[in-house]
Amino acid sequence: MGKRLVLVGGGHAHMVTLANLSSFVKKGHEVTVVQPSAFHYYSGMGPGMLGGFYRPDDIRFATRHVVEKQGGRFVLGKVVRIDGVQKNVVLEDGSTIPYDVLSCNAGSYVPQASVKGCGEGIFAVKPIERLMEAQAHLLDLAGRGKFSVSVIGGGPSAVEVAGNVWRLLRDHGRHLADIRIFAGRKLMARFPESIRRKALRSLQNRGIEILEQGYVKEVETGRVTLESGEQFAADFIFLSIGVKPSAIFQESGLPIGPDGGLLVNRYLQSTGFSEIFGGGDCIYFQEQPLDKVGVYAVRENPVLFHNLMASLEGGELQPFSPGGDYLLIFNLGDGTGILRKRWLELDGRLAFRIKDYIDRKFMKKFQALE
Repeated sequence: MGKRLVLVGGGHAHMVTLANLSSFVKKGHEVTVVQPSAFHYYSGMGPGMLGGFYRPDDIRFATRHVVEKQGGRFVLGKVVRIDGVQKNVVLEDGSTIPYDVLSCNAGSYVPQASVKGCGEGIFAVKPIERLMEAQAHLLDLAGRGKFSVSVIGGGPSAVEVAGNVWRLLRDHGRHLADIRIFAGRKLMARFPESIRRKALRSLQNRGIEILEQGYVKEVETGRVTLESGEQFAADFIFLSIGVKPSAIFQESGLPIGPDGGLLVNRYLQSTGFSEIFGGGDCIYFQEQPLDKVGVYAVRENPVLFHNLMASLEGGELQPFSPGGDYLLIFNLGDGTGILRKRWLELDGRLAFRIKDYIDRKFMKKFQALE
């Protein structure tokens, strides 16, 4: 008799499983995929979509279509809690979905504790779908005259967003905004000084201001306040302050890591419930902390697929190895990028062309399923 497999989210770590959904169905298993959108957007290409280099169709995967085409069931909804004892996932509307095996690729979110008031004119870099709304809002403001954009954060996301806001306004022939990055104490602080200098040079050459004089305490519509009390006017605010794992697991009382992510062992399996698995930004890998980068989700793909099938069929689980160093390429928004892997560093147009090639190849591979 077949069992019930439930996937929470259709993100990067579930791509191979989604591509092979029919193999579960053929073995008599019932597969349900739950996601708040019919599409999954590739975050690595999000800034490029904001800047107008990509269309929304270029960076999204038609999850619902692929699931239903292979005989699975797609549920449009948001999971808010997991009952590990009763083996149910609880949706925002109060409904429940039972499972025998569960896999979570619920992603991450941008904390918004610093946001006060209604939040009008304030956008987080996730979910990626909101970047389309942000783009329309930016162009509307630009059509009215000069305005200011504040990007909160000092990491690669802030650099990419600021650079692509510049590109969007330039390409549409609109009034160029005053763009300011609130980078805390130091822009790109986690990276070598050579990488930091490359990012600074690119942004400053385009008139983008970088503030490294303290952290942001509070943001509200029209204003940014630093911990020092200094205030800055802002017509548009982007939150790019780093991501945290989905809050589902903490709300569910499941074992979690220090960052709130689902605590998993070397089989990507919950340390508290053997029938729960996970991958991507929403997990905390017990063997070693992993950076919140898409490369790990991609590497987890085949292991998750194997272990979900093994768990349903009574097979042997396969351990996940994070692998060695990984390639990082940042999209600076002006047709150039910064590439880094081990000792190799490269900036300029070639770096962006490499990123564009890799990203498009990844998307085409899975969009072909549609």
